[in-house]
Amino acid sequence: MSTALRRTIFLVLLLIAWEAGFRIFDWGWKFPSVTQTFQAFYDGFVHGQLLQATLESIRRLLTAFILSIVIGTVLGFLFAKYRFLDDTLGFLVVALQTIPSIAWLPFAIIWFGMNDFSVIFITTLGATWTMAMSSRTGIMNIPRIYLKAAQTMGTGDGFKMFYQIMVPAAFPHMITGVRVAWAFAWRALVAGELIAKGVGLGQLLQDGRNLADTALMLCIVIIIAVLGTLSDHFCFKRLEDTILVRYGLSTKQK
Repeated sequence: MSTALRRTIFLVLLLIAWEAGFRIFDWGWKFPSVTQTFQAFYDGFVHGQLLQATLESIRRLLTAFILSIVIGTVLGFLFAKYRFLDDTLGFLVVALQTIPSIAWLPFAIIWFGMNDFSVIFITTLGATWTMAMSSRTGIMNIPRIYLKAAQTMGTGDGFKMFYQIMVPAAFPHMITGVRVAWAFAWRALVAGELIAKGVGLGQLLQDGRNLADTALMLCIVIIIAVLGTLSDHFCFKRLEDTILVRYGLSTKQK
Protein backbone atom coordinates (compact mmCIF):
# COMPACT_ATOMS: atom_id res chain seq x y z
CA MET A 1 0.00 0.00 0.00
CA SER A 2 1.43 3.35 -1.05
CA THR A 3 2.01 6.24 1.36
CA ALA A 4 -0.55 8.40 -0.45
CA LEU A 5 -3.23 5.69 -0.15
CA ARG A 6 -2.50 5.16 3.55
CA ARG A 7 -2.81 8.89 4.19
CA THR A 8 -6.06 9.09 2.23
CA ILE A 9 -7.58 6.22 4.19
CA PHE A 10 -6.43 7.80 7.46
CA LEU A 11 -8.03 11.16 6.54
CA VAL A 12 -11.32 9.47 5.58
CA LEU A 13 -11.41 7.56 8.87
CA LEU A 14 -10.55 10.76 10.75
CA LEU A 15 -13.43 12.63 9.10
CA ILE A 16 -15.84 9.80 9.92
CA ALA A 17 -14.70 9.72 13.55
CA TRP A 18 -14.95 13.51 13.73
CA GLU A 19 -18.54 13.58 12.47
CA ALA A 20 -19.50 10.63 14.67
CA GLY A 21 -18.01 12.33 17.72
CA PHE A 22 -19.96 15.50 16.99
CA ARG A 23 -23.25 13.61 16.79
CA ILE A 24 -22.64 11.21 19.70
CA PHE A 25 -21.24 13.69 22.24
CA ASP A 26 -23.36 16.65 21.12
CA TRP A 27 -20.55 19.21 20.99
CA GLY A 28 -22.96 21.90 19.81
CA TRP A 29 -21.34 25.26 19.04
CA LYS A 30 -18.16 24.47 21.01
CA PHE A 31 -16.65 22.46 18.14
CA PRO A 32 -18.05 22.27 14.60
CA SER A 33 -19.02 19.18 12.65
CA VAL A 34 -17.45 18.17 9.34
CA THR A 35 -20.40 19.52 7.36
CA GLN A 36 -20.38 22.83 9.26
CA THR A 37 -16.65 23.21 8.60
CA PHE A 38 -17.03 22.51 4.88
CA GLN A 39 -19.89 25.01 4.75
CA ALA A 40 -17.70 27.59 6.49
CA PHE A 41 -14.96 26.95 3.91
CA TYR A 42 -17.44 27.48 1.09
CA ASP A 43 -18.92 30.64 2.56
CA GLY A 44 -15.50 32.00 3.48
CA PHE A 45 -13.98 31.57 0.03
CA VAL A 46 -17.05 32.37 -2.04
CA HIS A 47 -18.76 35.07 0.02
CA GLY A 48 -16.30 35.92 2.80
CA GLN A 49 -12.75 37.05 3.37
CA LEU A 50 -10.90 33.73 3.66
CA LEU A 51 -9.10 34.04 0.33
CA GLN A 52 -8.13 37.68 0.88
CA ALA A 53 -7.00 36.98 4.44
CA THR A 54 -4.93 34.00 3.28
CA LEU A 55 -3.21 35.99 0.55
CA GLU A 56 -2.48 38.90 2.89
CA SER A 57 -0.99 36.58 5.50
CA ILE A 58 1.17 34.83 2.90
CA ARG A 59 2.40 38.22 1.65
CA ARG A 60 3.45 39.28 5.15
CA LEU A 61 4.93 35.87 5.87
CA LEU A 62 7.07 35.73 2.72
CA THR A 63 8.33 39.27 3.27
CA ALA A 64 9.36 38.50 6.85
CA PHE A 65 10.75 35.07 5.96
CA ILE A 66 13.03 36.41 3.22
CA LEU A 67 14.28 39.12 5.56
CA SER A 68 14.95 36.58 8.31
CA ILE A 69 16.85 34.26 5.95
CA VAL A 70 19.08 37.09 4.72
CA ILE A 71 19.69 38.63 8.17
CA GLY A 72 20.11 35.28 9.89
CA THR A 73 22.56 33.94 7.31
CA VAL A 74 24.71 37.08 7.51
CA LEU A 75 24.69 36.98 11.32
CA GLY A 76 25.63 33.30 11.28
CA PHE A 77 28.56 34.05 8.96
CA LEU A 78 29.78 36.83 11.26
CA PHE A 79 29.47 34.63 14.35
CA ALA A 80 31.38 31.81 12.68
CA LYS A 81 34.14 34.07 11.37
CA TYR A 82 34.71 36.46 14.27
CA ARG A 83 35.14 34.99 17.75
CA PHE A 84 34.53 38.34 19.46
CA LEU A 85 31.10 38.70 17.84
CA ASP A 86 30.25 35.09 18.63
CA ASP A 87 31.12 35.58 22.32
CA THR A 88 29.17 38.84 22.61
CA LEU A 89 26.41 39.30 20.04
CA GLY A 90 26.09 35.55 19.54
CA PHE A 91 25.50 35.12 23.27
CA LEU A 92 22.79 37.78 23.08
CA VAL A 93 21.12 36.03 20.14
CA VAL A 94 20.92 32.80 22.14
CA ALA A 95 19.15 34.75 24.89
CA LEU A 96 16.80 36.44 22.41
CA GLN A 97 15.95 33.08 20.87
CA THR A 98 14.26 32.04 24.12
CA ILE A 99 11.92 35.05 24.10
CA PRO A 100 8.60 34.52 22.26
CA SER A 101 8.46 37.00 19.41
CA ILE A 102 4.92 38.03 20.42
CA ALA A 103 6.50 39.60 23.52
CA TRP A 104 7.96 42.28 21.23
CA LEU A 105 4.59 43.19 19.72
CA PRO A 106 3.78 45.91 22.32
CA PHE A 107 7.13 47.54 21.52
CA ALA A 108 6.48 47.21 17.78
CA ILE A 109 3.06 48.86 18.15
CA ILE A 110 4.62 51.75 20.11
CA TRP A 111 7.44 52.14 17.57
CA PHE A 112 5.57 51.56 14.29
CA GLY A 113 1.84 51.60 15.11
CA MET A 114 -0.79 48.88 14.64
CA ASN A 115 -0.01 48.15 11.01
CA ASP A 116 1.64 45.67 8.65
CA PHE A 117 5.11 46.81 9.63
CA SER A 118 4.61 45.74 13.24
CA VAL A 119 3.43 42.27 12.19
CA ILE A 120 6.29 41.84 9.72
CA PHE A 121 8.75 43.05 12.37
CA ILE A 122 7.82 40.45 14.99
CA THR A 123 7.49 37.72 12.33
CA THR A 124 11.01 38.48 11.17
CA LEU A 125 12.25 38.31 14.77
CA GLY A 126 10.51 34.97 15.22
CA ALA A 127 12.59 33.37 12.46
CA THR A 128 15.86 35.33 12.39
CA TRP A 129 17.47 34.02 15.58
CA THR A 130 16.89 30.38 14.65
CA MET A 131 18.31 30.99 11.19
CA ALA A 132 21.34 32.79 12.63
CA MET A 133 22.28 29.94 14.93
CA SER A 134 21.66 27.32 12.25
CA SER A 135 23.81 29.10 9.66
CA ARG A 136 26.53 29.64 12.30
CA THR A 137 26.61 25.90 13.01
CA GLY A 138 26.63 25.06 9.31
CA ILE A 139 29.47 27.43 8.48
CA MET A 140 31.57 26.32 11.46
CA ASN A 141 31.24 22.70 10.30
CA ILE A 142 32.56 23.40 6.80
CA PRO A 143 35.72 21.29 6.25
CA ARG A 144 38.75 23.59 6.28
CA ILE A 145 40.03 21.93 3.13
CA TYR A 146 37.14 23.51 1.17
CA LEU A 147 38.14 27.00 2.26
CA LYS A 148 41.85 26.43 1.64
CA ALA A 149 41.16 25.01 -1.81
CA ALA A 150 38.95 28.01 -2.65
CA GLN A 151 41.64 30.44 -1.50
CA THR A 152 44.21 28.62 -3.60
CA MET A 153 41.94 29.06 -6.62
CA GLY A 154 41.71 32.81 -5.99
CA THR A 155 38.42 33.18 -4.16
CA GLY A 156 39.89 35.23 -1.32
CA ASP A 157 38.29 35.83 2.10
CA GLY A 158 35.57 38.34 1.21
CA PHE A 159 32.03 38.27 -0.08
CA LYS A 160 32.96 35.98 -2.96
CA MET A 161 34.10 33.29 -0.51
CA PHE A 162 30.86 33.77 1.46
CA TYR A 163 28.32 33.28 -1.31
CA GLN A 164 30.29 30.92 -3.58
CA ILE A 165 31.76 28.55 -1.01
CA MET A 166 30.44 29.00 2.52
CA VAL A 167 26.70 29.23 1.87
CA PRO A 168 26.56 26.21 -0.51
CA ALA A 169 28.81 24.13 1.74
CA ALA A 170 26.82 24.99 4.87
CA PHE A 171 23.42 24.52 3.24
CA PRO A 172 22.92 20.86 4.30
CA HIS A 173 22.99 22.18 7.90
CA MET A 174 21.17 25.42 7.14
CA ILE A 175 18.15 23.77 5.55
CA THR A 176 17.06 22.50 8.98
CA GLY A 177 17.19 26.06 10.24
CA VAL A 178 15.17 27.20 7.24
CA ARG A 179 12.41 24.69 7.99
CA VAL A 180 12.30 25.59 11.69
CA ALA A 181 12.39 29.31 10.86
CA TRP A 182 9.39 28.83 8.54
CA ALA A 183 7.38 27.24 11.37
CA PHE A 184 8.41 29.96 13.84
CA ALA A 185 7.50 32.65 11.32
CA TRP A 186 3.97 31.21 10.99
CA ARG A 187 3.51 31.23 14.76
CA ALA A 188 4.70 34.80 15.12
CA LEU A 189 2.61 35.95 12.16
CA VAL A 190 -0.70 34.57 13.44
CA ALA A 191 0.01 35.82 16.96
CA GLY A 192 0.75 39.29 15.62
CA GLU A 193 -2.33 39.36 13.40
CA LEU A 194 -4.51 38.44 16.38
CA ILE A 195 -3.72 41.82 17.90
CA ALA A 196 -2.65 44.17 15.12
CA LYS A 197 -5.11 45.65 12.64
CA GLY A 198 -5.50 44.64 9.01
CA VAL A 199 -6.85 41.72 7.00
CA GLY A 200 -5.17 38.42 7.77
CA LEU A 201 -5.79 34.91 9.06
CA GLY A 202 -4.98 35.94 12.63
CA GLN A 203 -7.41 38.85 12.54
CA LEU A 204 -10.09 36.63 10.99
CA LEU A 205 -9.45 34.10 13.77
CA GLN A 206 -10.05 36.87 16.29
CA ASP A 207 -13.28 37.83 14.51
CA GLY A 208 -14.41 34.21 14.67
CA ARG A 209 -13.76 34.14 18.41
CA ASN A 210 -15.74 37.35 18.93
CA LEU A 211 -18.66 35.86 17.01
CA ALA A 212 -18.29 32.40 18.61
CA ASP A 213 -17.98 31.05 15.06
CA THR A 214 -15.97 27.90 15.77
CA ALA A 215 -16.39 26.62 12.21
CA LEU A 216 -14.60 29.71 10.85
CA MET A 217 -11.93 29.39 13.52
CA LEU A 218 -11.31 25.77 12.62
CA CYS A 219 -11.15 26.66 8.92
CA ILE A 220 -8.30 29.07 9.64
CA VAL A 221 -6.44 26.48 11.73
CA ILE A 222 -6.80 23.95 8.89
CA ILE A 223 -5.61 26.48 6.29
CA ILE A 224 -2.49 27.23 8.33
CA ALA A 225 -1.77 23.52 8.81
CA VAL A 226 -2.28 22.73 5.11
CA LEU A 227 -0.13 25.64 3.91
CA GLY A 228 2.62 24.70 6.35
CA THR A 229 2.56 21.04 5.36
CA LEU A 230 2.47 21.68 1.60
CA SER A 231 5.27 24.24 1.72
CA ASP A 232 7.46 21.96 3.82
CA HIS A 233 6.83 18.87 1.68
CA PHE A 234 6.95 20.38 -1.80
CA CYS A 235 9.51 23.13 -1.19
CA PHE A 236 11.84 22.64 1.77
CA LYS A 237 11.87 18.82 1.80
CA ARG A 238 12.57 18.60 -1.93
CA LEU A 239 15.23 21.28 -1.64
CA GLU A 240 16.83 19.37 1.21
CA ASP A 241 16.79 16.10 -0.76
CA THR A 242 18.36 17.85 -3.77
CA ILE A 243 21.13 19.36 -1.64
CA LEU A 244 21.86 16.06 0.12
CA VAL A 245 22.14 14.24 -3.20
CA ARG A 246 24.37 16.96 -4.63
CA TYR A 247 26.80 16.73 -1.71
CA GLY A 248 26.78 12.94 -1.61
CA LEU A 249 24.98 12.72 1.73
CA SER A 250 22.15 10.72 0.20
CA THR A 251 22.11 8.26 -2.67
CA LYS A 252 18.80 9.24 -4.21
CA GLN A 253 15.98 11.73 -3.90
CA LYS A 254 12.86 10.60 -2.13
